[in-house]
Amino acid sequence: MSRYLGDFILPEIDRLNEPWFTSGKLMVQVCNDCGNTQHPPDDVCYGCGSFSMGFQELAGTGIVESAVTVWHAAHPDLADRVPYVVAIVSMDGAPGCNAIGNIVNARPDQVEIGQKVNVVYEHAGENLQIPQWELSEPTPPNEGARKPAGA
Repeated sequence: MSRYLGDFILPEIDRLNEPWFTSGKLMVQVCNDCGNTQHPPDDVCYGCGSFSMGFQELAGTGIVESAVTVWHAAHPDLADRVPYVVAIVSMDGAPGCNAIGNIVNARPDQVEIGQKVNVVYEHAGENLQIPQWELSEPTPPNEGARKPAGA
């Protein structure tokens, strides 16, 4: 499989990230010994040092912990996507596990820290499914817009 989609480099799939990028489910690594969940996946448990690792499906929901709006396209092929929001999401059911992804189907002024989100998948390449996030309850138009100082 080509590791490019147009001019974009796609993630190299390996035994550790395959469930995350190809299952169409929100899969995180779990330690078979202590139950610690972790993301990104690794050969060793961050909690107890075990090498006995598996994967667990999560509900596909989370909370926006941090967000930044991208205003300038890093590549000409992204020009029609700006502005877009990149967020750090704490995933429900996996304490301490955060994922980075885009908030899709929402304007930047609708995204706020603390909002609930649901996972959605962006299909890329042959079987690659990139987890992205969508607001569970979008903010009504203009309600989430920041007011200028002194207003």
